[in-house]
Amino acid sequence: MTLIPTDLSASRIPDVVRDPNREIAASSRVLDLSVGIVVCVPCFRRPQHLRLTLESLVRQRTPRAFAVVMVENDASKRESAPVAAEFLAAGKLQGICLVEKRQGNCQAINAAFETARTLFPAATRFLMIDDDEIASPDWLELMVRTCEATGADVVGGPVLPVFDDDRKPWLSRHPVFCPAYDYSGAVPLIYGCGNCLITRAAFDRFGSPAFDLRFNFLGGGDTDFFVRCRDAGMTFHWTAEAVITETVPRSRTSLGWIVRRGLRIGAINYRVQYKAAQSAAVRVRVFALMLGRLPLSLFRAARLLTTSKAVVAMHPVMVAFGAALAAFGVEPKPYEASKIVS
Repeated sequence: MTLIPTDLSASRIPDVVRDPNREIAASSRVLDLSVGIVVCVPCFRRPQHLRLTLESLVRQRTPRAFAVVMVENDASKRESAPVAAEFLAAGKLQGICLVEKRQGNCQAINAAFETARTLFPAATRFLMIDDDEIASPDWLELMVRTCEATGADVVGGPVLPVFDDDRKPWLSRHPVFCPAYDYSGAVPLIYGCGNCLITRAAFDRFGSPAFDLRFNFLGGGDTDFFVRCRDAGMTFHWTAEAVITETVPRSRTSLGWIVRRGLRIGAINYRVQYKAAQSAAVRVRVFALMLGRLPLSLFRAARLLTTSKAVVAMHPVMVAFGAALAAFGVEPKPYEASKIVS
């Protein structure tokens, strides 16, 4: 066990962590550099909920030692950093909190994973949870145990919505909120990193940054990363019991937000597939397929209307339309600070 004392100046933390665009805001009094597990938490303007997220990590039922790397991605207001500092100073969690001065989804996630891998050289399992999510008590143990038992390079689990507006429980079945799988087992791909475990070996297959900055404000850098993992021959496993819940505010159950989310999913799908295309001919094919899906989505929506609410039935149309817009260079940028709606 390698223990080092730390302070806010981080004088004992390796120099490699000191990216000029990253600042250490807080650290626990002692760091165990021999831990094998690190939980990464990107943070942006949700300090009240971050407290709930961190409390859920404190309550994990596991004999395994783990560290936490939190990344404050609002360099001006820094509302999340004091919450992180409180947990670290009290010894409830061990780890550090960084400020990533470059704003954006991929910037924050890269800062978290890169720092975790550098600061904790013995760690081989890296998990992630968002600052609007709450981990169930056995989450970490189930994710790590699954990785050990299956040898999977990437493990995923469900993120189940908890709606502030309880008048729309049927929204939990909407594709925007419904988990990709409802069973435990090997799966072809996972699509998001809000509940994931990635091995060090998986990161080592790629250069830095792991999450492509071209997706920084659009989102989808996680989907792109996992597609590259799949194409490199890595394996995925889903653990349905490793539940994380996500608090969904009323603003995210409005028709307008759901429509925008569908458009963004379509844009991400197009960008990921276009990037993966290895030749001009394949890129032309991706372009044509995306445009061709728009009329087909209308027929699919018409069929869904017989069994689903209109807001669910229109989802394929919004996804197809978002992909078509992206094919012509029109993309949303929800992770720009001025456009983020909590």
